[in-house]
Amino acid sequence: MNSVQRNIGRNLQKIRKSRNLSLDKTAELTGVSKAMLGQIERGESNPSVSTLWKIANGLHVSFSSLMKEEKTSVNIVSLKDISPVIDDDGKYLVFSLFPFEVEKQFEVFSVVLEANYTHDAEGHHEGVEEYVLVQKGELEIMIDEKTYHLSEGDAIQFQADKPHKYRNKTNEMVKFLIIIYYPE
Repeated sequence: MNSVQRNIGRNLQKIRKSRNLSLDKTAELTGVSKAMLGQIERGESNPSVSTLWKIANGLHVSFSSLMKEEKTSVNIVSLKDISPVIDDDGKYLVFSLFPFEVEKQFEVFSVVLEANYTHDAEGHHEGVEEYVLVQKGELEIMIDEKTYHLSEGDAIQFQADKPHKYRNKTNEMVKFLIIIYYPE
C-alpha cells in the first residue's frame, strides 16, 4: 500500500468515525458501496478520482482533506536547510523555523543581525506580541523611544504593534530567536 492510499484510508475512517457514521450510512451518503469504502479504509483499494469526489461531496469535505498527511508529533528543523529572507543588503537575515499556522497563532524565526547595524521593524497589528531570546551576542531593542539592552541568554516580551528597532552596536554578529504571537 502506498502512502497516498494509507492517507486516504486513514482520513476517510477518521471523518466517518468522528461523525458516528456506519459504513452503510456512509455508502448511502456517498453513492460508493460499503465494500469499496471498507477496502479504501483498510488501504486495500486505490480509489479513482471520481470515487474520491463522490466521497468528498457526499461527506461535504474538501477533496484534499481525504489525502492530507498526518502531522508528525516531532518536527526537526535544521537551519542549514532553510533559505533566509535577506533584508538590508544581507545585514539582517531571517530564518523561518516554524511558519504561522492558524490553529497555533504563532510563528518562530531565527535571526542574524550583523555587527554595527540597526534594523527598523514596522509595527504589527494591534495585540501582536513579540518574544525575543538572545542566543549569541548583545542586542538592543528600541520601543517607544526606550532602549532595552539584552545579552546572551536574556529575553524580552513586548506589544509589537508599534515600530521598533533591533540594534547591534558591537563588532560581532548577534543571533536571536523571535516568537511572534497573533491573537485571534
